[in-house]
Amino acid sequence: MQLAEPAWMTEELSIIRESVRKFIAAEIEPHYETWESDGIVPRQIWNKLGEQGFLAPDMPEGYGGFDGSYEHIAVVIEEFARQGYSTIAGTMLGVHSGIVAHYILNNGTEEQKQRYLPGMASGEIVAAIAMTEPAAGSDLQGIKTTAKPDGNGYVINGSKTFISNGQHCDVVIVVAKTDPEAPGSKGTSLLFVDQDAKGFSRGRNLDKIGLHSSDTSELFFDNVRVTGDAVLGGLNNGFPVLMNELPRERLTLATCALAAVEGALQWTINYVQERETFGQPIAKFQNTRFKIAEMATEARSLRAFIDECTRLLSNGQLDTATASMAKLKATELQGEVTDGCLQLFGGYGYMREFPISRAFVDARVQRIYGGTSEIMKEIIARDVLGR
Repeated sequence: MQLAEPAWMTEELSIIRESVRKFIAAEIEPHYETWESDGIVPRQIWNKLGEQGFLAPDMPEGYGGFDGSYEHIAVVIEEFARQGYSTIAGTMLGVHSGIVAHYILNNGTEEQKQRYLPGMASGEIVAAIAMTEPAAGSDLQGIKTTAKPDGNGYVINGSKTFISNGQHCDVVIVVAKTDPEAPGSKGTSLLFVDQDAKGFSRGRNLDKIGLHSSDTSELFFDNVRVTGDAVLGGLNNGFPVLMNELPRERLTLATCALAAVEGALQWTINYVQERETFGQPIAKFQNTRFKIAEMATEARSLRAFIDECTRLLSNGQLDTATASMAKLKATELQGEVTDGCLQLFGGYGYMREFPISRAFVDARVQRIYGGTSEIMKEIIARDVLGR
């Protein structure tokens, strides 16, 4: 099967993609199963990703990047996801580079940008964002973590959970209530907390059914004091900042999902052409042929939509509802295709030595984080039908 090239692919981006492939072969593939067993990727991999320019190719040169566009980070994320390394694609590159870096670039002061972005580009600084709480998942208006004024700064108290890059992070952007009397989404702010801040601690590295090598942590804030310049995007303006960045976040997740679909489909096509049963390749059976045809058609159709969304984002025109459609469709299809592909592998698909088994369990969280499929449907319905 010849996968459809992204409509935005250029010679320059093809060269970047090839460099990612070589990096995977040398630095990721030989060790990934060990990292999966260990439950975490070694810290030095961040530095190696930075050395290759994979962490922030879409950042301005003044902040350590290469003045690239969204397509420059998308091609890197896609290749890691397509080859089955979802931890690198989604939680490392996706969160650190695709999401947190742009929170800072688009909303930070010049001092904040200079303090964090060059280190994030080089891998010297690992970044995380702490939204989810034990009692507040998709409902960000229900967060309990507080940041109370104290002299020329704030004192943060609360806890967060399911935080990607939580074990390795050198800085975390914390979503907290700075005006507890304000209703709903008002009175929320984003604040930088450095890993050496007194009162900041990390809980356990959470044991997940998939994405085993992705460090996903509990974080605790016990009277953590930060200075007034730790606020990102303005006091009590956290919720609008979050909402403005959601289209990029959700497209990034959709991009990961699409590439994972394409990768799983390619492995399966290769397998059914080689594996024989009842005296012939599995690919000769009508059920196999029809299933592959259906999945390939869905993947090709999704590629066209994701390419459209990529163009819209690059032009500053991607709205929340369209990004939510992309996230909904791509992640739901990822679940369907990885399940369908695993079925065609038969018993071998259930064995961890085959990458389709890892792709299957890694896919499940995609319909949960970054906004559940149910939340995506509500956002889309509001746009289509009105409130």
